[in-house]
Amino acid sequence: MRIEEHCYKKIMENIHDGLYFVDRDRVITYWNKAAEKISGFTADEVVGKSCSDNILTHVDREGNSLCTGICPLAETILDEKPREAEVYMHHKDGHRIPVSLRVSTLTDSDGNIIGGIELFTDISNQAANELRVKELEKLALLDNLTQLANRNYIEREIRNRFEEKKRFNVPFGILFIDIDHFKKFNDTYGHDVGDDVLKFVANTFVANARPFELYGRWGGEEFVGIIRNINAKDLELLGNRLRSLIEKSYIMRENEKLYVTISIGATLGRENDTMDSLMKRADTFLYKSKAAGRNRLTIG
Repeated sequence: MRIEEHCYKKIMENIHDGLYFVDRDRVITYWNKAAEKISGFTADEVVGKSCSDNILTHVDREGNSLCTGICPLAETILDEKPREAEVYMHHKDGHRIPVSLRVSTLTDSDGNIIGGIELFTDISNQAANELRVKELEKLALLDNLTQLANRNYIEREIRNRFEEKKRFNVPFGILFIDIDHFKKFNDTYGHDVGDDVLKFVANTFVANARPFELYGRWGGEEFVGIIRNINAKDLELLGNRLRSLIEKSYIMRENEKLYVTISIGATLGRENDTMDSLMKRADTFLYKSKAAGRNRLTIG
C-alpha cells in the first residue's frame, strides 16, 4: 500500500509529539501542531528562524545551553548518528518544560543529508497538574494568579508531612524560594510584567514537579516547595536544578529578554519541629542565600 504525500502531512500534524525539521544550517523548515501546543510558539513564529537564534533555548540538567553549544541535532547532522536526550525547552510564556527528544537526519531521495528531524515529548505531569488545579479551586486553596496552592494549603500540607513523618518515619524537605530584586523589577517594568514573571516562575515549578512534590505561593514573590521522601543531598540537587532553570529562562517584552533569578533556603523537617520552627529555619537559610549574593541555595 502506497501512502500519498498529503497523508504523511496529515499524520505529522495530528501526532501528539512535537515535530520539526531543519535544513543543514539548522533553519527550521517545518513545525507541527503539537510543537505549537507544547512550546507555545506558532509555526509562523519559528519557521524560517535558525535554532542558533536561541528561540527554544534548550538547556540540560546543569543549565548548559544546547542551542549555542553542544546541540544533539547539529551533532546528528554532522555524524549521521541518531540521538536521544532529556532537555528543558523554553516555553513562549517563559517557563521551562522537560522534554524527551529524539533526533535523526533528514535525507533526499538520493540519500544525501539535507537537514535534521527532532521529535519531542512533554514529560511534565501536565494531566496531574490540571487535576490538582481543579481540586484546589473547589476547596478555595488556589492562588489565582499563579495557579499554585495558596498559603493555607501549604500550611495544611506541611502539617500532613509532619504527621506522616511521625507515624511512618517518611522524611520531607522544604524549599523556601524568593525572586531576587523583585520590587526593583516591578518598579522598572510595571506590575503587569511582574505578574507575568510570577507566572513563569510558578509554571517552571509545576512543569518540573514530580508527583510527590508540591509547590505553592507563600505570598508576594515567595514560594514554598514541599518535597516528600527526600534526603539533604537530593533536596539540594533539586533546588539547584530549579534555580538554574529559572536563571536560564526569560520572558520577551518589546524584543527584550527579561531574566530573573531566585534565592532558596532549604531544610529537612526535624524530630521536634513545629510549623513555626521549620519555616523560620528555612527563612534563615534563604536570608543567608540573599546575603551571599543571591541566585544561590543554602541548606541546613
